Amino acid sequence: MPHFRRISIFILTLALLTISCRVSLSPATPTVNPPATPTSTPANTPTALPNAPIQAGEANPDEPTSIFGKIPYTSPFFLNSTSEPFVLLEDETGFIRRDREFVFPLEGQTMGPVIVHDDKTLTYELSLPAVPQGTYSDVDNNGKKDTGVQVFAVAYWDNTWGGPFLEERDGTGWSTAYTSTVVDPNNNDEIVGGTLVVWAPDDQQAFPTSFGADGKLFTEDDPTAAIPAGYSLVDLGEGPFRVYKVARPELDLNEGVVAVNDFSNLSYTDAFDQLFLKISKEYPFTAEKGIDWQAIYTRIQPEIANAHNTSDFYKALRDFAFSIPDGHVGLQLDPQVFYDENGGGFGLVLAELSDGRVIVTDVLPNLPAADAGIQPGAEIVTWNGIPVKTAIDQIVPALGPYSSEQAKRQGQITFLTRVPPNSSVDVSYVNPGDQSPNQISLKSVPEYDSLFQALGYNDQPLLPLEAKILQPSGLGYIRIHSFDDNYHLMAQLWERYIQDFQDQKVPGIIIDVRSNPGGNAGLANDFAGFFFKNEMDIYRRSYFNEKTGKFEYEEPPAKVKPAPGTIYDQPLAVLVSPDCVSACEGFAYTLQLDGRSTVVGHYPSAGAFGEVGRGQYKLPDGLSMQFPTGRPETMDGKVLIEGTGVIPDITVPVTEQSALSQEDTVLQSAIQALQSKIQ
Repeated sequence: MPHFRRISIFILTLALLTISCRVSLSPATPTVNPPATPTSTPANTPTALPNAPIQAGEANPDEPTSIFGKIPYTSPFFLNSTSEPFVLLEDETGFIRRDREFVFPLEGQTMGPVIVHDDKTLTYELSLPAVPQGTYSDVDNNGKKDTGVQVFAVAYWDNTWGGPFLEERDGTGWSTAYTSTVVDPNNNDEIVGGTLVVWAPDDQQAFPTSFGADGKLFTEDDPTAAIPAGYSLVDLGEGPFRVYKVARPELDLNEGVVAVNDFSNLSYTDAFDQLFLKISKEYPFTAEKGIDWQAIYTRIQPEIANAHNTSDFYKALRDFAFSIPDGHVGLQLDPQVFYDENGGGFGLVLAELSDGRVIVTDVLPNLPAADAGIQPGAEIVTWNGIPVKTAIDQIVPALGPYSSEQAKRQGQITFLTRVPPNSSVDVSYVNPGDQSPNQISLKSVPEYDSLFQALGYNDQPLLPLEAKILQPSGLGYIRIHSFDDNYHLMAQLWERYIQDFQDQKVPGIIIDVRSNPGGNAGLANDFAGFFFKNEMDIYRRSYFNEKTGKFEYEEPPAKVKPAPGTIYDQPLAVLVSPDCVSACEGFAYTLQLDGRSTVVGHYPSAGAFGEVGRGQYKLPDGLSMQFPTGRPETMDGKVLIEGTGVIPDITVPVTEQSALSQEDTVLQSAIQALQSKIQ
């Protein structure tokens, strides 16, 4: 489930979200009203099945012809990125075989529209084909070879790659979220409830009537019974399973494991206790980060207990979040508190050079720093009477916490110049050409322009991907701004750019992800597949299992698979920075494997690679938090990326010239590196 940080220019609300492995959908479907439910047959009210099963083709007013329902969601990611959503009559052969890489056959993909209403609720409508073209499975356990039945769930999908149908890169196996079934994430995503749609070619087939002694569906110990010809709904929540026919059944989908943990109706104390109880078990890096959960609780719980209003509660939760050095730990920003503490500025943007000096890179006009005569290139010597480096060390950045020291340091530099409005600081600085420091007192004014500039928010792209051919080098350049935009559009742009570079015989490509805050890790892996000729396992994730009390691996491992069609095999360079977060880091890591690309940057990436799709929390007073739950590891069991980031192969020093000039020294270093390989 995709990660990023955004500050809304209008309300200054920070959303700390992460892309990782999740279902994240943002349909662009026209808003219409769903068809009315027939009044003659109430939804899901079956008539008794006749003693003699209905034969295929016989008239039966209760034979299912279409299915409709709601798609409830609580995840903040749900409406982010999808452009072509639909519901699928999903072939459950992958689950029957326990094959997570089962590819849904094209000829069997029956789809229906998803309607997004004005109030952001979602409904769907799925018409059933007379004879579905799914996979037959013999599930009667009678030891004889039978035709079998076709087994389906209704599942919410969207198209990313290729045409309107799902291909292997869009998804395989069986759905664990936004589906008519219920799965158990603590038991290998076994289907444990919900409703299946079963089609039998005749009345000679049988279907399980319960989960059997092992508690699992479609195993040898399942008792079975005859199932009518045609479509039947099988309610797995009753024992024995209820098999029924309704002409137009209503099936609301289940959000599954990505549903937000909702503690919003509890008191401050009870909500915090429930939150703490869950994350202290599920947080994946306790040992690596030396987190003493009991010590944190002992310190924070009294703050929570003494909170009398939203602001108090927010500040206590913020102290809690800042206790965990992880860039994926996020608390929804309180804009008033942010303004009170950080709404004042001086129109200054700073940078710390590799030689240790701190200089001014930008002075915004008509603001206190410019009015005082501070110039771009000025070296800051002291801040409020202490050496500037010491002052930076003491800053707690408001957009923290961070997973790595290099990412935290960049935040500290940014927030050195953020103070309450109408407050004063004493500054000692040396302007370019001066021989001795100037001493001034600056009074802050309410302004966010310098903050947005420092964070790069003044450079908002029109498209999620941009590409060009650099001159005079002739190298290709692609900038990926996010992995959490319109997925289908991103896939189309990516395929087009890579194919164009291939057709024009571009000798090397530079991929710039320096300002990519992450998103969908699966999409990032698919992008990487355009550069690999052989399939490769790249990392694994584990999650806390409530039943075993241990972290257990999710299967299969994340893979990079060669993209269909031409593979680009010329030299690559990848540009990274601490603003490359989460899925962006996984992408850069994958391209660094086996020396496939040269990673270039001033600093490593953010070092925040825990997966957060399952770690969303809704709290009292409209507040929300997130915590990572997925633990990424290399195939030999080492924690991946978290805390360190993707380390550049070429580290480019930050010099006074590079900080002040328009020249992109990281890009120039990448060009030189590729040219040396090409020559």
